[in-house]
Amino acid sequence: MFIDHSKIYVKAGDGGNGAVSFHREKYVTNGGPDGGDGGDGGDVVFVATSRLTSLAPFRFKHKFVAANGVSGQSKRMYGKRGDDLEIGVPVGTVIKNADTGKLICDFTEDGQREVVAKGGKGGLGNMHYANAVRQAPEFAQAGRPGEELNLAIELKLIADVGLVGYPNAGKSTLLSVMTRAKPKIADYPFTTLEPVLGVVADYDMSYVIADIPGIIENAHAGAGLGHDFLRHIERTRLLVHVVDVSCADGRDPIDDFNSINAELKAFNEELASRPQIVVANKIDSADPEVIDMFCEYVEGQGYEVFKISAAGNIGIKELTAKVTEEVSKLPPTVIHDKPDEGTKVYKFEEKKKFDIVRNGSVYEVTGDWIKTVLESTNFDSTDSMAFFQRSLINSGIIDELKAKGIKEGDTVKIFDLEFDYFE
Repeated sequence: MFIDHSKIYVKAGDGGNGAVSFHREKYVTNGGPDGGDGGDGGDVVFVATSRLTSLAPFRFKHKFVAANGVSGQSKRMYGKRGDDLEIGVPVGTVIKNADTGKLICDFTEDGQREVVAKGGKGGLGNMHYANAVRQAPEFAQAGRPGEELNLAIELKLIADVGLVGYPNAGKSTLLSVMTRAKPKIADYPFTTLEPVLGVVADYDMSYVIADIPGIIENAHAGAGLGHDFLRHIERTRLLVHVVDVSCADGRDPIDDFNSINAELKAFNEELASRPQIVVANKIDSADPEVIDMFCEYVEGQGYEVFKISAAGNIGIKELTAKVTEEVSKLPPTVIHDKPDEGTKVYKFEEKKKFDIVRNGSVYEVTGDWIKTVLESTNFDSTDSMAFFQRSLINSGIIDELKAKGIKEGDTVKIFDLEFDYFE
């Protein structure tokens, strides 16, 4: 089954905790703190590979978690960094933040690598907290949590030419005679249920053609399988619009031509201005007057028309030569602007250190930063408690509690910790 979109959850590894340890050795008194730092958590890295052609690996697996960093140890030993989690995706994949819709990365080249979720930083061991006054710190820093994201993954096929048109217009037959592709062909609508690729080799040049399954009216709004098909046209450099002029099923070729172009424009305004060659197909079974009327109308819209019969192999050589000529002149289509040199595709937004919610006389403080400070505190140590109190003051938590109207005797809740507030 061809899978071209999925939603997944990714989480980078948490940083390892710093160690609380003191040097102990025979004949050495007051060895001092020697707790090592925790290792950083592993990153979640996406890698584009030409070996994959669909998003099938994400059909049943939707959760990906990188390894955590190892906690620090005594004798100033650092914890091991968590292994990165590498996830392969096909070339042509676009990854967005599923919650915000923001573009994270666009994979256009084989081997392209992007860090999508950054691992948490390892905590500092107690050896870093020693000073002239506090010579035996009994606390260390907890590791920071890794980034976690809900992602929307879409595959937009990288093809130079896209065949578009109504179902049963003859696109699959045309692809089969222009290339060596062997799509399933039958005389009924929606024979093609997934995009099919074929390669044209013309002397010293080759390019890829994609047979996009039949588009119907209101496809831009999701009718039929509209969105699933239309996304694959976005990367193409040239559109070949195939229209059935035989009127075998009672359709009007001019109406079909206008309807498909309207759907392309409604889905993506840029598609309306994409170079387009129009193909009047099935001329061997069409009324000459209908063919002439159609060609006159389309040429009046500024398009070049080729009269062919894909099934009868009529006019294919001339059409292929024209498509080859146009592709050789057109630059690759870029969906999204590339980042400036030296900048990343995606920058993580700095999270607010804390949030405070008031519920009567209870003030609840939440946030990743304050959680890390809480987990780093040894409440049996006077020095550690003093460090915790200074963190509350320096971070602005106390000032915001006052701004929200806290009074002496009110309760402050920080995750599992509750205490009464006093000036």
